[in-house]
Parts: sequence; C-alpha cells; structure tokens
Amino acid sequence: MLLAKDFRIRDPFVVPVQEEGVYYMYGSTDDNTWGGKAQGFNAYRSSDLVNWEGPFPVFRPEPGFWSEQDYWAPEVHRYKGRYFMFASFKAEGVCRGTQILVSDSPMGPFKPHSDGPVTPRDWECLDGTLYIDNQGNPWMVFCHEWVQIQDGTICALPLNQDLSTAAGDLTLLFHASEAPWGNNYPGQGNFVTDGPFIYRAANGELLMIWSSFGERGYAVGIARSASGEISGPWQQDETPLFAEDGGHGMLFKTFDGQLMLTFHQPNETPNERHAIFPVNEIDGRLEISG
Repeated sequence: MLLAKDFRIRDPFVVPVQEEGVYYMYGSTDDNTWGGKAQGFNAYRSSDLVNWEGPFPVFRPEPGFWSEQDYWAPEVHRYKGRYFMFASFKAEGVCRGTQILVSDSPMGPFKPHSDGPVTPRDWECLDGTLYIDNQGNPWMVFCHEWVQIQDGTICALPLNQDLSTAAGDLTLLFHASEAPWGNNYPGQGNFVTDGPFIYRAANGELLMIWSSFGERGYAVGIARSASGEISGPWQQDETPLFAEDGGHGMLFKTFDGQLMLTFHQPNETPNERHAIFPVNEIDGRLEISG
C-alpha cells in the first residue's frame, strides 16, 4: 500500500465507484511531465482515501497516436454507463488540446473516442472538463492557454450527446485577470488559467473552481455563475479557496456524502503530491476543514 508521500502526481482527479466501494485516482503521472517523450496515464485505487494501490496503466498510446509529449490532467467522468477520459496532449508543431478517450472500465484501457482534440485546433488549450447542464446537454469547459494569449481564458464548448465532437460555437466565460486574488505569472502581463471544475452547490448555485497564481504561489479560486447557467456571467470570489502553493483541484463526495477537495501540492516538480481535504458547504460557500 502507498501513502500520499510515496508517489508523485499532478492534477489529481478522484472518481468514487459506489458499487465497488473503491475510489480511483488519475493524474499527470509521467516521470518527465514537461517535454520529452510521454508514456501515458496511470491510476491508483483506494477504499479509504489514505492507502492506495498502484500504479495501474490505464492509457498507453498505440502506434501512430498523434501526440508524443505533455500528457496532462486526465479527468475520468462516468457518462451513460461508460468512462470518458478528458486529457490534454501536445505534439511538436501542433497546438496542445484536450482529446476525449473512452473505456468500459475505470481501470481502462482508455482508447481515443474523439478524432484528435475537441478544442480549437489553432488554439493552445488544456484542462478540458465535462459539465452536464440542467437540460442534459454536455459541455466541455477548458482553458485557452496564457502561452498563446497572455491573459488566459476559460471557455465552454457544447458537445454532441456521445461526446465525440463539438456541437456548436464556444463561449468565453472569463479571463484570468478578472480574479482579484490573481498575480502576473511569470510577470509581463501573463495571467494563468488552469484546471476548471464545475460544481452545482446544494443551494442551486453553479460554481467553478479553477487555478492560477496568487501572492503565495499556485492557488484554487472560485467563480460563480450569476445566471446559474454555464454561460454566466461569472463572478470571482474575492479570496481563493486555497492559496498556499497548491492547485489544479476538483471536488467529489465520499461514499457517506462528505464533500472533498483534492489538488496537488506543492507545485514544484518533482515534489508534487496529492492532498485531500474535507470541505464544508454553507449556502453555496465552500470552506476547507481539517
């Protein structure tokens, strides 16, 4: 069994599978996350969120796969009885983008489902996440990366019902610089958007947690949709949910209904480890406890 201190992972994403009594965790797990030849994605599993088994290979590229570097931030969403992985990929001379993969099992193997990235092919994009609106329509929410536009944005793109392709025009939700807690990174007017995750609060509010850089390093902030719909307008909380050099988070509930937040901390390679905290939710306000 492994504890959090025993294995490196960035961008952790936890999927509770109730019928198995098992939590599956995915993330950026390559030894060389920044450039170099990528290997794939691994998963870990646990029954208590403390002791983990793994790593288990859940995606390895087949010969001819278009990307060979920067395999980042896999999210796995259960949808219509299958498991869909949203993950970011890059190739030399090709823009980074989020492609959708699929498996019948949380253990994979995950195979390409979309024809390459679903994000715009001429945009540097990353960190696509799945959101299903109140009408049952699927969306990909993703980041247009600061490396291309300086002030990173978060956008929403409608998907078709089988999640294989875009189904309409994208909507720009907000710029990174709109967060009052955000700082330039690495200076010169660059503002980062990372890791959006959509959460419908118990009071009906539509929230988004996302990451950027604040006064004390990598951080997790909260945005709120004034309309309760994905189109927004989105308003930023004044202070981040977490500000101490940790980020790219997501929310999930334990088998007994406790809301939890996971992210990686610190942000420095190769020291990243997953952290998991219980979260109190009161009238749409989130607060880390413990």
